[in-house]
Amino acid sequence: MPLKKKITMRNSCFIINRYILALWCLLSLFASLAACSRQQRYAAPPTDGDTIVIRVSALPLEQPQFYSYRAKGKDVNFFVLRMNDRVLSFLDACLSCYPRKLGYRYTDGYVVCRACDTNYSVYKLEKGLGGCYPIRIEGTQEGDFYRIERATLERHAGKF
Repeated sequence: MPLKKKITMRNSCFIINRYILALWCLLSLFASLAACSRQQRYAAPPTDGDTIVIRVSALPLEQPQFYSYRAKGKDVNFFVLRMNDRVLSFLDACLSCYPRKLGYRYTDGYVVCRACDTNYSVYKLEKGLGGCYPIRIEGTQEGDFYRIERATLERHAGKF
């Protein structure tokens, strides 16, 4: 085979390999971005009619318990937090970062925003000062049960 033809074939193979490598890199990037931007899915909360009913004694102390409630075709994520003398509930979203739909994670006494990595002590969540604090939702404690109206979560479905 002539030398010129060998060089042209090598260049063609080199160019094809570069395109394949570039395509693979782009596909990997898109796959990793898609995996990182998925909304978390948690266990469904127990319900009784139009109310979500959570047994307080089953909640871990000072550690959020996350749930996913299906409303308007979306998973509305929220968490319930049992403190010594009260129970609090929050959306798994804040007013600043909710468009990214990443929510929070719990780490060593703090809830941490998955979008901006801001952390908040579970002891200060009730105050709710700051742009990335979890959005507080109403609930009532009746004996050993904490109740949240389904309508409360359905009003916030647009944030998910």
